[in-house]
Amino acid sequence: MATRKDLANAIRALSMDAVQKANSGHPGAPMGMAEIAEVLWNHHLRHNPTNPNWADRDRFVLSNGHGSMLIYSLLHLTGYDLPMDEIKTFRQLHSKCAGHPEYSYAPGIETTTGPLGQGITNAVGFAMAEKLLANQFNKPGHDIVDHYTYCFLGDGCMMEGVSHEACALAGTWGLGKLVAFWDDNGISIDGHIEGWYTDDTVKRFEAYGWHVQSVDGHDSDAIDAAVKAAKAVTDKPSLICCKTIIGMGSPNKSGSHDCHGSALGLEEVAATRANIGWPHEPFVIPADVYAGWDQKAKGASTEAAWNEKFAAYAAAFPAEAAEFKRRMAGDLPANWKEATDAFITATNEKAEGVATRKASQNAITALAPVLPEFLGGSADLTGSNLTAAPSFKHVSGKEPGNYISYGVREFGMFAIMNGMALHGGLLPFGGTFHMFSDYAKSALRMAALMKQRTIAVLSHDSIGQGEDGPTHQPIENTSGLRYIPNMDVWRPGSSTETAVAWVAAVERKNGPTSLVLSRQNVAGIKHDAAQLDLIRKGAYVFSDVAGKADAIIIANGSELELAIKAAAELNAAGTKVRVVSMPSTNVFDRQDKAYKDSVLTPGVKRVAVEAAHSDFWRKYVGLEGAVVGIDTFGESAPGGVLMKHFGFTVENVVATVKSVL
Repeated sequence: MATRKDLANAIRALSMDAVQKANSGHPGAPMGMAEIAEVLWNHHLRHNPTNPNWADRDRFVLSNGHGSMLIYSLLHLTGYDLPMDEIKTFRQLHSKCAGHPEYSYAPGIETTTGPLGQGITNAVGFAMAEKLLANQFNKPGHDIVDHYTYCFLGDGCMMEGVSHEACALAGTWGLGKLVAFWDDNGISIDGHIEGWYTDDTVKRFEAYGWHVQSVDGHDSDAIDAAVKAAKAVTDKPSLICCKTIIGMGSPNKSGSHDCHGSALGLEEVAATRANIGWPHEPFVIPADVYAGWDQKAKGASTEAAWNEKFAAYAAAFPAEAAEFKRRMAGDLPANWKEATDAFITATNEKAEGVATRKASQNAITALAPVLPEFLGGSADLTGSNLTAAPSFKHVSGKEPGNYISYGVREFGMFAIMNGMALHGGLLPFGGTFHMFSDYAKSALRMAALMKQRTIAVLSHDSIGQGEDGPTHQPIENTSGLRYIPNMDVWRPGSSTETAVAWVAAVERKNGPTSLVLSRQNVAGIKHDAAQLDLIRKGAYVFSDVAGKADAIIIANGSELELAIKAAAELNAAGTKVRVVSMPSTNVFDRQDKAYKDSVLTPGVKRVAVEAAHSDFWRKYVGLEGAVVGIDTFGESAPGGVLMKHFGFTVENVVATVKSVL
C-alpha cells in the first residue's frame, strides 16, 4: 500500500518530468506544495472526478497558476479525464495541460489563473456566490448549497494589489467557507524575496478579519489539523500559512529560484528521483499509488448523497428547486422575452432624452424583478453609475443581499465578479467610471478569455463628462475594450438603444459585455418598429435618402444626435447623407457580409463621429474617409464647452463630410 510520502512524491515526479519533457515550466511550486495538495485533495475536498460540474462540489483554485503541473497531476491522479498522454504534452499546442490552468481546457479547472492575484480574487467571488446562494435557497433542514472554496496562492499573489482588494472584502463579508493556503517558500523569479517582500502577512490578514494559522507545509498531520480548525471557524475566511521549501526533493536546486521557472535538467531529475526514493521511469505511476489517489468511488458517493438531499428539497420546495436548477444552468426565466419586449417597446414609446447612464438605471430597475440572479454593484460610485434599483437589497458587511458596494476597488470588483459568474447561479454586473476600466482591464480581459457572462457598467464615457478634467475623460478606453477578443462593447445613443444593449448583454452566454454610458443627456429619439430589431445587429441605418447616398455618417453615443443634425443640414443643401447608428462595433462585425453592405454601402464615402480616439474608426471609413474624433487628452470645463472646443459641432461634421466628397 502506498504511503502518504509516495502519494506526494507522485506529484513531484509528474511535475518535474512534464516540465523537463517540455523544457519549459515551473516545477518548484508543485514539488513544494505536494504534501498540502495530498492532504486537501485526498481528505477534505468534496469532488467527483466523473462529474466535475455537479452543483455542490467544493471549488479549488490554483492562484499561483505558474505551478500548473500541480493541478494537472492532481486531476490525473484522482481520476479525472486527463490521461497521461495529455500530461506528456504539457505546454504543447492544443494540449489540455496548457502553461497555466485554462478554464474549459481540462475537466476540474474552475478558472483560468495566469495573472497572479486574480486566482485568489476569483476564489473570493466563488465563496461569496456560495454564501449568497445559500441565503437565497437553503431552508431549515435542507442545505443544498453548502460547499467550500479552497485556494492555493504564492508570494506573487500576495504581492499583487488585486489580492489586497479582494482579501480585505473577504474579511468584511465574513466568508467562513473560504480557506486559502499560502505557499510561503520565500522565493520568486528574482530570487529570495526579503529584498522586496517583508510584509507581516499574518498580522495583515488578521487585520482584514481572517482566521490565520501557521504550519510546516511538509507536515501532513499539521496541515490536516489546520484544515479542520479552519473549517470550524464559520464567520471568517481562513489563511493557512504553509512554510515550504520550493522544489522540495531536488538535492541541488531546492530552496532557490533555480527551480522556480525552469526545468531541473536531466541530471537533477535523476538525482531527485534517487533523493526522494522514486525508482520509476518518467511518467510511470505504480498501481498502488494510483489506488491511493483514486477519488472516483468516493466522489460518486458524495454526489449521490447530495442528489438525495436535493430530491428531498425538491419534494418539499418544488418551485425553489426548479429555480435553482434554472439558475445553475444559466437559463433565462420563462417570461424573459415577453417582459423584455414589453420593456423595450415602452422605453421607445417614452423616448426620454436622458443620459444613457440614467437609461441604464431604468433598464436595471425593469429587469431586476425578472432576474432574481441579478447581482449588482459599484466601486464606490453607485450614485454616479446609477447601478442600483429599488428592489435591490444592499450587502451590508456579513449580511447577504443582491447589491454590493465594493469600495474603491475596480480591479477587485471585476475579478470577484468573474469568480461569481464561474460559480454559477448569479449574473453579476458592476459599475465604475469608464476611465477606471483601465485599472480593471486585466479582469475584463479574463472574463472575455473565459467566455463568462459579466456586465461592466462604465459611465462618464467621454470629454462630455466635463469638469473633472482629462484624468477622468476616457479618450482611448472604448477602443481598447473593443480590441479585446470576445468582449462586446455597446455605446448606445438613445434610451431605446440602451434598453436593447442591456437585454443583449443579459442574453449573451459566451462572453462579457461593457456598456459605455454618458453623463450628458442624449436626444429623445423614438425609433421605428423595424429598427428595434436592427439595433440588436450592432449597427443599422438610422435615417436614409432616396437613391444612393453621397456619404454615410457613422455615429454612436451622444454624438448620434450630432450626426442626425449634420445630415439634415447636408440633405437640405442637396448632399444626400445616410446616418448609421453603430452602438456596438463588435456585434456589427459578426453580421454577414450582405447585411454589413446594406448598412455601409461599398463605394460610398464615410465619416465617423465619436468623442474618442479617431484611429479605431479607420477600419470603417478607410483612408479616403474621415473621422471627427479626439486624439489628445481633454480639458477641465463643462461638457458642452469641451464638445464645442474639440470640434464636436454640427458645423464641423458638415465641413468634414464635404471634405471627403
